[in-house]
Amino acid sequence: MKKLVIFLHGVGSEGAALIGLAKHWQAALPDTAFEAPDGPEPFDMSPHVSGHQWFSVRGVTADNRAERVAAARPAFDATIRTLMTKHGVDDPAQVALVGFSQGAIMALDAVAAGRWPVAAAVAFSGRLSTTDPLASSGTPVLLIHGRDDDVIPFGETEAAAQRLSAAGVAVEAHSLDGLGHSINAVGVRLGRDFLSRKFGAPLQI
Repeated sequence: MKKLVIFLHGVGSEGAALIGLAKHWQAALPDTAFEAPDGPEPFDMSPHVSGHQWFSVRGVTADNRAERVAAARPAFDATIRTLMTKHGVDDPAQVALVGFSQGAIMALDAVAAGRWPVAAAVAFSGRLSTTDPLASSGTPVLLIHGRDDDVIPFGETEAAAQRLSAAGVAVEAHSLDGLGHSINAVGVRLGRDFLSRKFGAPLQI
C-alpha cells in the first residue's frame, strides 16, 4: 500500500526548504511518496520575504499562540486531505507528518488534538501549543531539538515530551548538543530511522 510523508516548513519559509530530506529517506521508505506543501498564507512579517506561514506570528504571545494554532486548523487539514487525495491515500495510518519549527507546531497539534491519527509524527525544533486535554491517538511522536536553539528554546521540547507522555502518547525525544534552530545530519538520520521503524520497511544498512 502506498504511503505518504508530508513535510511542514517553518514560518517565512516554503516547502522547497524541506523536500531535500526525501532523497535521504527514500531508500528506507520504499513505496512512499513525499510532499512538501507551502503554508496556506503568505508570510506577513516582511514584504521582502516571499515565504509562507501556517499562522501569523505578528504579535504572537504565549497567551494567544494556542488560539492561532486552532484557527489555522481548517486550512492545514484541507492541505493534508488534498495531498492524500492526490496520492490515492485514504487512511491516515498511511501518512507521516514531519515538521520543522512552526511546521512542527502544526504536526504536533494535528496529533495532540486528535484530528489526525497518522502513522507517525516527527517534530524538529518545535513546541506543543495545543491546549489540554490532549488526545492519545496511538500516533508515535519523535521530538528532535538543538540545545542551542535561540528561536524556540529546547525546554519547549522537554515540556512537550512530558505533556504528550502524560496523555498516553508514545514519545521519543532527542537533544542535540551544539545545534541551534536547524536540522543537522544527526537529526536527519534520527528522523529516517524513526520513520523506518514506525512507518516503513526495516532499514537495510
